Amino acid sequence: MELTYHRKGDYLFPNLTIQETEVQIGKYGMLRRTFLKEHKNSLYQSLLLTGKLNSHLEEIEKTAQKRLEVQIAKLLEKNPAPSKEENPMAWTAHMNSLTATAEESILTELVYS
Repeated sequence: MELTYHRKGDYLFPNLTIQETEVQIGKYGMLRRTFLKEHKNSLYQSLLLTGKLNSHLEEIEKTAQKRLEVQIAKLLEKNPAPSKEENPMAWTAHMNSLTATAEESILTELVYS
């Protein structure tokens, strides 16, 4: 590995760049980043300095989305929703309740661990 330096006053500083690609990070990725910054700062700094932070957040986001879909499908099998055409407000309330239930476990297991 060859390093180049730039001079600032009497000191030489290495020209360091992080080779990390930009990724779309959604709700769960942003929540994970905030959790790492506030509660697991050493892990956050390690991931940031090694260039693995965005890939970690992207993986958390993908896993959380997949789990959310699977858990909502399982909850719908156990607790079928009322007819959307007959009672749209009850259907919306039911789906929101299922989403909140599934999301709570995802946040506990993936994001805040």
